[in-house]
Amino acid sequence: MPTISRDSDLQTVITTFDTTPGMCQDLIDELVDAYENFISKQPGFVAAGLHVNDAQTRIANYSQWRQREDFLAMLRTPEMRERNRRINDLCRSFEPVMYDVVATFD
Repeated sequence: MPTISRDSDLQTVITTFDTTPGMCQDLIDELVDAYENFISKQPGFVAAGLHVNDAQTRIANYSQWRQREDFLAMLRTPEMRERNRRINDLCRSFEPVMYDVVATFD
C-alpha cells in the first residue's frame, strides 16, 4: 500500500489515463496484469494504487519507487515497452509524471 509522506525519500509517479467507459475495464485489467506479473517484481518498486472516476473515463495510477532511475529502468525494458503499446491501444492518452510530496494533511 502506498504511504504518502513528505519525509519519504521515495519517488512518486502519478500516471493518468484518458479512456472511454467501453474500454475502461479492459484497461484496468491490463494495468492489474502489468502490476501483478511484471511491474511489482521490478527492482525499486515499492507500492501502487489504481483509481477510476465515476464516469469511467479517467484512471489514475499512483506508484512509488525507491529511486527515479528504478522507474525509468522499468519503462525501458522490452516487456514494459510491449505492455505500453497494448495500454496505448486501450486509451486516448496516458502520461506518467514524477512528483515530490511537498505536504500531507490528516
